[in-house]
Amino acid sequence: MLLEKSIKLIFTLALLSIATGPAVAAGDGGSPFMTVRGKTAQPIGHYDFCERHGRECRTYSRGKQRIRLTRERWNTLVDINRAVNTSIRPVTDQDLFGEPEVWVYPDESGDCEDFVLLKRRLLAERDWPLGGLLITVVRQENGDGHAVLTVLTDRGDLVLDNLAPDVLVWSDTPYRFLKRQSTYDTGQWVAIDDGRATMVGSLGN
Repeated sequence: MLLEKSIKLIFTLALLSIATGPAVAAGDGGSPFMTVRGKTAQPIGHYDFCERHGRECRTYSRGKQRIRLTRERWNTLVDINRAVNTSIRPVTDQDLFGEPEVWVYPDESGDCEDFVLLKRRLLAERDWPLGGLLITVVRQENGDGHAVLTVLTDRGDLVLDNLAPDVLVWSDTPYRFLKRQSTYDTGQWVAIDDGRATMVGSLGN
């Protein structure tokens, strides 16, 4: 809770124009905004999800997708992250479906991608643009793959994570960021240039 209070304090100062920069302050991890390199392979779980929910994977945008992070929107992010994390029971796809990778909207149980899908849908229902709500694949410190929701804001790229109670700037997380949905096409994916890779450990691709 101390970390969440600290981020809230930083955000409040920024809103009051006391902070010196335009973004939520990142720690020593680097820029609060990710850098992407271009198209990359779509995760197989997302491909199968798009086969079942085609409309959600055919959303195109040419405009800016960064959301102006007001106090109300910040509170919405915190509330949705907490609500989904506490209402859905984490269970692997293997245990739920007998398969290693199935992306679905969860009712009571699900794995990391399912948490992300639900958070994304709840924000979209509040008129947040899908091009600013990006499913993101990362690698944990132990080498395991993981999915989080990246929200593009004018204060930085914020991460909603079922393994963490707090909404963090991406560069303040312990993960190595690999790829995320494109801001222009919800069915396409782009590689992330994570310049912090040496700081979060030497992990394989």
